[in-house]
Amino acid sequence: MTARDPNPPSRGLRRTKDDVVDAALSVLDRVGLPDLSMRRLAEDLGVQPSALYWHVASKQELLAAVSARILAPVALRPGDPTDLGRAAVTLGHRLHDRLLAHRDGAEVVSSSLALGLVDSPVHDALRTVEDSPAARVVADAVTHYVVGVTFHEQQRRSADVWGTAASEVSLTASSVDSTDDGGFAAALALIAAGIAAWQESVGRPLDA
Repeated sequence: MTARDPNPPSRGLRRTKDDVVDAALSVLDRVGLPDLSMRRLAEDLGVQPSALYWHVASKQELLAAVSARILAPVALRPGDPTDLGRAAVTLGHRLHDRLLAHRDGAEVVSSSLALGLVDSPVHDALRTVEDSPAARVVADAVTHYVVGVTFHEQQRRSADVWGTAASEVSLTASSVDSTDDGGFAAALALIAAGIAAWQESVGRPLDA
């Protein structure tokens, strides 16, 4: 009897980088970031782990591509507000929704942003509203707030699954069904109000 090859060749399927990113997002949603390994991803794709490196040089580059995919829909659309404050709020909500759409999405994106491997779509979108140092400060504020608060939100959800969350933040049936967003919308509105107050003032520029 012929021994089974523990490292069989790939099944002849030609994979693209899009296929790899699609599969990575699927694995991320199923098992979370800690268990998203190149080996597990290769098993899902039916290839050898070494085949993945034709498309990405490292796991961090893979996560950057995943981050870019998560962030891609965050943009201003026809009919959206055209003033800096309301546009920033619109983008903040869309960024929040995209990060929540994927398990550990905020952690993945946060790492890629911190390492400069992906750009914040909030910056690109607000640049179409106002290309100024002030708009960049606003984009920074919205990006850091939304990514940070969503990261904490997803950590609490994971902790609740494992039963390690404090009782005051653990999820209940009523809290899941509640429309209260824990102050998220109010905080974005506060940012917008600060932008409007600055724009109306004649004092020191926001970016001075």
